[in-house]
Formats: sequence, structure tokens, C-alpha cells
Amino acid sequence: MELVEETNPKEGKKMGGRIVVDKAYLYEEDKPLTVCKTSLFYTGDGFAAYDCNGDITFRVDSYGPDTRDNDEIVLMDATGKCLLTVKRKRPTLHQRWEGFLGERSDGQKPIFSVRRSSIIGRCTMEIDVYDGTGEEYIIDGDFSQRSCLIYDTEKRTVAEIKRKVDASTNVMLGRDVFTLEIKPGFDGAFAMGLVVVLDQINGDDPVEIGDEQVHPFVED
Repeated sequence: MELVEETNPKEGKKMGGRIVVDKAYLYEEDKPLTVCKTSLFYTGDGFAAYDCNGDITFRVDSYGPDTRDNDEIVLMDATGKCLLTVKRKRPTLHQRWEGFLGERSDGQKPIFSVRRSSIIGRCTMEIDVYDGTGEEYIIDGDFSQRSCLIYDTEKRTVAEIKRKVDASTNVMLGRDVFTLEIKPGFDGAFAMGLVVVLDQINGDDPVEIGDEQVHPFVED
């Protein structure tokens, strides 16, 4: 991982470009991607992300109802190359997930982690990047409603997840089709990896039983 400098021609000044996964996914302008669930049968099935030309940028093949047994999901590019592996860390009380560059191997160290800031209720997500800089990000919002901001420690928005509106009919689409807007200089593959993690953690939201909240996949 490295820190590079990119220039935004519209603003005429430099901005930090953080490579976490792949420098090919650093953009000089806002990059909206349309993200679609590729199966509607199970929470957390596959994803496909398309650019404004309809070309696929990222994909997560359908991993079905047994994903919580495997606890490991692979993000690929359009050709099927493995860009990132995200893996649930067990045991955990904060639904911690870790990201690994490429296809994870035994003994490989993670490049980032994501965890809930609280073990109960809806809360922000905290992201730590392990590149020696102490870089941190926060995810704020409600992924189940496709409404989240990802921002850095200076409160600058680096990516946004939001409901998609059909431009021709001005109709808001269902939650299985949404927009991931990546800000200039932020690693788009990293952002899409965070979407995959959010989809998994969202499936772990507490279930209310009487006055109690129970987290379905928490281990002691």
C-alpha cells in the first residue's frame, strides 16, 4: 500500500489518493457505480457493480446461504481476478471483519478491519487501515436503507451509498439496486469491499425477543 498524490483538474490543487487495494481504482472525479444484487433469494448473495456505460467494474459471485459457515468472501474485477478477500474474525462481539489483499492465504496479514462501534443497536462502523499511517474511517448511516456516508477523521466524505433513482422515470428503485459514489482519490475497490462487509454485518443486526436484543452470530 502507498500514498500517492493525484491532482483534481477542476480544483487546480492536489488531493491525497489512498491506495488500499489497487491504484487502478483511484479516480480523478466522482465515480458513481450502480450496484445490483445478483440474487434475491438470500441476504448477502452476490453483487455486480457497473459504471455509467453499463460495463461491469466489480463482482462478487453469489455465495448463497452458507456464507456464514465460510465467513470469507472474495471481491473480483470484471475478468474474475481476485482483488480482495474479506473474512469474519471470530470470536467477536463487534462483528469484526478483516480485509486481505488478493486471495487470502494462511498467515497473511490483513490490510484493514471493520467493526461496529457498539455491540447493541444501530451504530457507526469503524475502519482501521493497517499501513503504518494510523488511517481511520467511519461509516455512518443505515445500510439496510442504502443510506450511508464513509468519511475520514477530518469528516471529509470519501464515498456514499444511496438509493438509486431511475433518471428516465424519476422513480426510486428497490434496495437491491443502489448507488455507490466514490469520491476523487479514494480507492474504489476498497469502497466496494466495504459494501460487501456492510451487507454481511447488516444481516447480523440484533433481533428483538421481548425486551432483549440478540445478535444471531456473536460468539463468546
